[in-house]
Amino acid sequence: MEEERTCHLLDLPWEDVLVPHILCYLPLQHLVSLQRVSKQFHSLIQVYLANCRTFNLSQIGSCIPKEAFCSMLKDNKVLQSLSLQNCADWVTDKELLPVIGQNQHLQRVDMSGCACLTRHSLVAVSLSCMHLQHLGLGHCEWVDSLSLRSLADHCRGLQSIDLTACRQLKDDAICYLAKKCLNLKSLSLAVNANITDESVEEVAKNCRGLEQLDLTGCLRVRNQSIRTLAEYCLKLQSLKVNHCHNVTESSLDPLRKRNVAIDVEPPLQRALVLLQDVLGFAPFINLQI
Repeated sequence: MEEERTCHLLDLPWEDVLVPHILCYLPLQHLVSLQRVSKQFHSLIQVYLANCRTFNLSQIGSCIPKEAFCSMLKDNKVLQSLSLQNCADWVTDKELLPVIGQNQHLQRVDMSGCACLTRHSLVAVSLSCMHLQHLGLGHCEWVDSLSLRSLADHCRGLQSIDLTACRQLKDDAICYLAKKCLNLKSLSLAVNANITDESVEEVAKNCRGLEQLDLTGCLRVRNQSIRTLAEYCLKLQSLKVNHCHNVTESSLDPLRKRNVAIDVEPPLQRALVLLQDVLGFAPFINLQI
């Protein structure tokens, strides 16, 4: 009678089965835990990390040591997506630059909130990642005009960029970006009081395929640029203008009629909401009159 042979997980082919068909479905925090099980599991996870296309630290970034980050990606040269959200407390140029330098196929990079980085990281991304399509720089106040210009010169296939609260940037940098990156579909310039109609009009005239624009808190944006946006960006789907006190319904109404999602209610609707708050109920008003 033949003796039954027990097959263990690690007996399966690593690069043909475990890496592409099993480990790719596990969250990163589970992979980190698996490394501690045994030397074999540690070796397996290192093989996976050397071949993974997506690396997302958004869930465990705040608790991972910087040394572990460097170790995990030291052999990877095939990354396509890198998210560093929640790594603001520790990630610096020293950790990031080697990863960027050896991963020239990156298409998506999210450095949002990484306050300890400098303009050198953005320049490195622009020089190494020619195929970049999506970039998150929200609340990275170190982003300046020169580093953004470098990005615009080298990453002309860019489709989305988040520049929320990048307060060093002014109209000249945004206009330069708009003239170089004609394929932009999503752009956030929110929370930047330096941005004026000049930026919005340049974006509208050059990025005709724009679908999403966030101007929240851009206090110097006025109706004229919103009208230009309505004229040129016929594919626009979403516009955020909350706290843009110089943008009124006269410029927003044509966009509403095209079913563009706008984050501020029409004046009558806002009045009804306020009235409901005061009275405790919504009065019936015949809007057909």
